[in-house]
Amino acid sequence: MFISKLRLVNFKRFNDLTLDLSDVQPPPKLVLLVGANGSGKTSVFDAFEWLSRYQQESSLLADENIYYKKEAAQSIEAIAEFTNGQAMHRRDTHMVKRLSQPAAFYGRSSLRQVPQLTRTGQSSTVDIGQDSDRPRRYIERDQRFENDIDMLTVRVLEEVFVGDDFDAARLRKQYIDPVNNALSRIFGNDKATALSLRTLIPARNGKVADIRFRKGQSDIHYDLLSSGEKEVVNILFNLFIRRETFRDTVYVIDELDVHLNTALQYALLKEITEQWIPEGCQLWTASHSLGFIEYAHAAAHAVLLDFDQLDFDQPMTLVPAPRASRDVIEIAVPSASLAQVFRGKKITYCENQDVSLYYRMNDPDRVFLPAKDKNDVYFAAKNNPQVYALMDRDYMTDMEVQALCASVTNLRVLGLYSIENYLYHPDNIAEVNAKFDRDAWKSHLHLCARYARDNVLLGLNQTRAGYKALTAEKIFDPKNEQLHKGNEEIAAALASAQFEIFYPFLDVKEKVDRAPLAKLNVSPDRLAQTDWFRNAIQQVLNP
Repeated sequence: MFISKLRLVNFKRFNDLTLDLSDVQPPPKLVLLVGANGSGKTSVFDAFEWLSRYQQESSLLADENIYYKKEAAQSIEAIAEFTNGQAMHRRDTHMVKRLSQPAAFYGRSSLRQVPQLTRTGQSSTVDIGQDSDRPRRYIERDQRFENDIDMLTVRVLEEVFVGDDFDAARLRKQYIDPVNNALSRIFGNDKATALSLRTLIPARNGKVADIRFRKGQSDIHYDLLSSGEKEVVNILFNLFIRRETFRDTVYVIDELDVHLNTALQYALLKEITEQWIPEGCQLWTASHSLGFIEYAHAAAHAVLLDFDQLDFDQPMTLVPAPRASRDVIEIAVPSASLAQVFRGKKITYCENQDVSLYYRMNDPDRVFLPAKDKNDVYFAAKNNPQVYALMDRDYMTDMEVQALCASVTNLRVLGLYSIENYLYHPDNIAEVNAKFDRDAWKSHLHLCARYARDNVLLGLNQTRAGYKALTAEKIFDPKNEQLHKGNEEIAAALASAQFEIFYPFLDVKEKVDRAPLAKLNVSPDRLAQTDWFRNAIQQVLNP
């Protein structure tokens, strides 16, 4: 189940707020709400609970009007539209429209930390299908964890005593391995930091459950794990127990990043989104953490909704934020703090959705962050000498590139038109596929350059005049002879038959038909992991 639009009227801090995802195709599996503390993110999740609870039951909280209504004398309203054409609509105490299934939402509040186990016997009162142990508001404590432990052990015991084909290895594969595989992907396999579940003995005889994990050379009881480790275990156990019940559902987990450092934030969100949220379901979470924002920028199935510094006393419609906006990144880490947060790393801004591809190089010395476009990359370097920026060449001449990099010394410019020129360079493709015909591909690229030349020339003057880096550094202005000389140089290069001359100015992303490569099965991700690509980009980054 996927939400396409949510409208909240007179709800908590919102006068009339619409979150519109209807133009996102395919519907996003992850919706990340970003913004500073107090910006209204959790209020959206309260609206889901307000809709969901009345969908299932008619009882209301005694102080519901006080808690949910912005203006006491006005009606409160929430409308959730889904991509399957269904909708939920509640106005005050009247459910105008219901869904055909009761479990539209499965939510967890941010107050789910269990610092130590306290239960000394098993509970038998939880009805998973009715979600009977959920918190009724997102400011309430979520106490599901020990219920999840009970239910996991009950399932294992049922397998042992009810079935006729008891097999310890099969039980481990079914109930232990999925959790340990996830822990490995999140925490890594380094012996000092890796975490794996070793023992799970349920609460009994007046004693709390004995849950132990292997870390380094030690077996550690749950109570002695760090807060971040407990958070990960809590989330994994919960989804392991309940995701089979909630199959056509919107999952809502407030502040999924609680107690986690940046590296674990990224790894956890990737794991939960890609491995633990069932297909056909959507995950909504809220954060102002860099790790989550990095993942949402890199993942094609994710969108960000930016709640920062908005006046919700006015009617407002929010659509997904641009995938490569430095403003969104700086919600998590202000630019002045970047060097401190990433101490020892070369912070490097790059264009658009190239971040994930540059990360494929596995450069341990750099952190890549997204900027909106070519001009934003320039301003990132110009305004903060502590960072680097990597700009596409596009239609800049050699002289212009050299002058720009001399003027802004922390700026780097690709030697070829864009990252696609490196990915689909004949030498790079040949490293991935030994059967690749380089000469045939070069001939095809030459034809593409000839066909592209006339279209490029029509708008070349306007395109180049829009390069703010070159005009701001006074390398040329729209009336400068250098602008027009550069146009002529680029036109001549595109008309050349020599690969080394035309290829730096060929827009491989937009002007090249890549159909001849279809049978080679060469994806951008794979092409970004070659030695050739890594060496070529490193030469640009480290001149």
